[in-house]
Amino acid sequence: MTAAKAAMDGVIVSQPVAAPLTRSAIFLVVTINPGPDNRAAVRSFCADLPALFRAVEFRNLEAGLTCVMGIGSAAWDRLFGQPRPAELHSFREIRAGSRHAVSSPGDLLFHIRAKRTDLCFELAAGIMASLGEAVCAVDEVHGFRYFDDRDLLGFVDGTENPRGPEVTEAAIIGAEDPAFAGGSYVIVQKYLHDMDAWNALSTEAQERIIGRAKLSDIELDDSIKPTSAHNALTTITENGRELKILRDNMPFGNVAAGEFGTYFIGYCRTPRVIEQMIENMFVGRPPGNYDRLLDFSRAVTGTLFFAPSATFLESVNEDDATAAPPVAAPMAEPAPSTTAASDGSLGIGSLKGENRHE
Repeated sequence: MTAAKAAMDGVIVSQPVAAPLTRSAIFLVVTINPGPDNRAAVRSFCADLPALFRAVEFRNLEAGLTCVMGIGSAAWDRLFGQPRPAELHSFREIRAGSRHAVSSPGDLLFHIRAKRTDLCFELAAGIMASLGEAVCAVDEVHGFRYFDDRDLLGFVDGTENPRGPEVTEAAIIGAEDPAFAGGSYVIVQKYLHDMDAWNALSTEAQERIIGRAKLSDIELDDSIKPTSAHNALTTITENGRELKILRDNMPFGNVAAGEFGTYFIGYCRTPRVIEQMIENMFVGRPPGNYDRLLDFSRAVTGTLFFAPSATFLESVNEDDATAAPPVAAPMAEPAPSTTAASDGSLGIGSLKGENRHE
């Protein structure tokens, strides 16, 4: 079912925030240039993106190409006005000692994933060509799968991602904000690692910082795991229940430039969960008991976006800035087979959340 057909049937189709793990990804962040013509061009692009996506996806239907488009707080006001997502705001900068969670520019995010890098590249190029002079690129990161879902620090990334129905519960907005049901909040941060300092540590010291065994990926017992361990500080509970987010982090790097990093991207039905994780990492829980991983990893970007439903994007009218998004319950589509034909949507995938990585 295409997003447009779903809208006519009163059903909301989410963007593919829960698409399966892929080998390649491009994270493209742009700002919208001033002027009403640029605003109109971006609004027009929202409805044109599905056709652009289909043209690239059709070259290899088995490659699992998907694209999620996110919109920043200031850009939302320029493009759509009211109503606006209930919890959309600018990324909240944090300073604590030498640790700094920076807030960086970003009006639009394109999270492009596929099993093949060429498809990601072709779609990113098409997006930039379509938007033309209406936008200015501020960050582009090409991510890759590293061995058995490990980051460049050598640890498996994404073990605790939700699976099955938990994916929808964690990442997709429901009745709490009915005007934007089917959407998701997404926070991105680009971290650079001091690999020389990290590799100088013993494996045991690294494991105590992460909170997991490096080889087996088994979580350390609480009796030996420090309260400052990364996985301890990023575990958020409320009323005795752990609150999950959906991560799709990817390693990236430039060997010649000595750049080795992790691109963090987290989807959630409320940004408060990810924001609490970041605060715990940088400030500490309690304050001062911060994430020692930050002694070796430095955040160089930080932006919060809202990824509206695919139904919303396909319904945007270039000339009507006050058009309200359709209101309905979100729909979780069945898992696609590896040979599924294009359905005309923005690559809407399964919400089963299998084979995810942090």
